[in-house]
Amino acid sequence: MNADKKIFSMQWHFTDGCDQACQHCYIYQNAGYLKESKKELSLEEAKSVVDNFVSFCEQMECEPRLSITGGDPLLYKYFWEVLSYISSKGIIFSILGNPFHLNKKVCDKLKEMGCVSYQMSLDGLEKTHDGIRKNGSFKATLEKIPLLKEFGIKANIMTTVSKLNYLEIPELVRIVVENKVDTYAFARYCPTPDDNLEDSFLSPHEYRSFLQKVWDVYEELVDKGTSFSLKDHMWTLFLYEKGLIKINRSSAIVDGCNCGFRHITLLPNGTVYACRRFTSPVGNVLRESIYDIFLGEKMEEYRSIDKFSDCSNCELLNYCRGCHAVAFGASGNFFAKDPQCWKK
Repeated sequence: MNADKKIFSMQWHFTDGCDQACQHCYIYQNAGYLKESKKELSLEEAKSVVDNFVSFCEQMECEPRLSITGGDPLLYKYFWEVLSYISSKGIIFSILGNPFHLNKKVCDKLKEMGCVSYQMSLDGLEKTHDGIRKNGSFKATLEKIPLLKEFGIKANIMTTVSKLNYLEIPELVRIVVENKVDTYAFARYCPTPDDNLEDSFLSPHEYRSFLQKVWDVYEELVDKGTSFSLKDHMWTLFLYEKGLIKINRSSAIVDGCNCGFRHITLLPNGTVYACRRFTSPVGNVLRESIYDIFLGEKMEEYRSIDKFSDCSNCELLNYCRGCHAVAFGASGNFFAKDPQCWKK
């Protein structure tokens, strides 16, 4: 790996097949997504995607990274064959899945293929999590953490935060640390047009207060062995207000959402999305190269920083901009202000 190269990541949905039906899952909530992703790639098509991605990263002079997910990616017919091909290309990859198909044989094979981490979800304490997913899911997830670590695969936990579970997150953080999770992170629930935002959505004040409570727990447990990934974009504003982020006034994009810049999503049928969390098709890898898709007009639209009118006068414009998917879900406008941003 060349440490000087920038990383470009692709989240690849091998399949939409899954033995859970989580309430907040964007796959099952999003009719446009399901329409785009019905077909799955053949083995030869999947191998061509790997070659396409490697070629793109060579042209862009960046290091390729793959996050392989679904549905449950282990249910994809050619899961092991495609992993073997990815491994043969030297691409670093992680799996985002559920605990139900993990066992010693699977973990041993994942390690052999080069899997660096396996991300599972915990969306609240046991009753809440199992209510969102299915009975037994909470315990099954915790049970698979030591199994993954036994085989040298990092065990990561992700939470989707909403009004349903946010009060439980500080205690959940303690639980994941006690269970020796390698990395913990959360992202916000992304609403759909049919949602009642008052029922599922935290106000800006509530969300700022929530971040403070989680931050207090993070500071308390910082030396306990679990890394806390500040994935949510509103952490930038939170840390800036605390004086923990210094900014300069350059015109360069320094940080913020990777949509349109350092990330794409690939659906099971080859459709490329600018962002995995809302309907944002920009091309199809079975008809176009990833290079042409990424530099094409549809993707260029998502790089139009000047259209973020509500953020245009904010000193954090090139560092933050909030979450575009959450803004789109709440308002239908990708360029709207993040509805949970508390900055005036």
